[in-house]
Amino acid sequence: SPAPAQAAALLEEAADLLVLHRDFAAAVERCEAGCDSLGAGPGPERCDSAEVKCSLCVVGIQALAEMNRWREVLSWVLRYYHVPEHLPPKVLELCILLYSKVREPQVMLEVGSSWLRDQTNKSLPEYSSLLELYLVHVLLPLGRFEGAEELVRGCGVLGSEQQLALLGTIGESRCQWTQQEGMRSAAEERQDAATETLLGALSQKLLTMLTLLRRALRSMSNHFYLLPYKKMLLATFLLYLVVVRLDPASPTSLPFIYKLVQLFRQAWAAVLSPIHRPPIRD
Repeated sequence: SPAPAQAAALLEEAADLLVLHRDFAAAVERCEAGCDSLGAGPGPERCDSAEVKCSLCVVGIQALAEMNRWREVLSWVLRYYHVPEHLPPKVLELCILLYSKVREPQVMLEVGSSWLRDQTNKSLPEYSSLLELYLVHVLLPLGRFEGAEELVRGCGVLGSEQQLALLGTIGESRCQWTQQEGMRSAAEERQDAATETLLGALSQKLLTMLTLLRRALRSMSNHFYLLPYKKMLLATFLLYLVVVRLDPASPTSLPFIYKLVQLFRQAWAAVLSPIHRPPIRD
């Protein structure tokens, strides 16, 4: 059939672009063209097409990962396989490892569960290894310990030794998870205590500053109540006349200046007490 031959040629070209030329975008384009060219042929041609299609997806996944477009991998693969149950074991393995490496295992949670529940997939020789891979890289990092135990105990494909080994792995992971949660909780409590202590110290300092500020304002207000406002206004007006309207060098302005000095002396004596009053020099 010309379709598998064309897809195989595109696969070889995509692999060269990926490995030799490092042209990842072009490699993805060749993989997409190869997958689109494949059809569901009868008999052995269908098996050959499935292998070529799987290889095209593997090369496409690697190219997308190299371009840091790993978020598109799962949707890109499901574009050609439509449902998770139809994913080839190699493609599913690569997706689990990829999303585990980028610390996004929750992406494969439902996909892996659907694939493992499928009765057709349970007859595949890769089933047990994929179950263990899904257990270690998806369920345990997410803390799904009960689901992991149910999956292992309910799997008839695994032998008794494999089940015991996997259950032991689940128990160890649960202990490590509990210890990490305890350490994380203790660290959060210490951080909260330190934050409360710091906030308490800042609040105490702020309260002290506000108290001092209130006392200063009260003292200033008490002094301002004693000010002779009328005399101060008159002194200000005279100062305006001297500076703006009058010439200080003129003999006619001397009485005003003398009267201004007297008013300032009286205001100074009213504001400051005799103990703290600085000396006034003519």
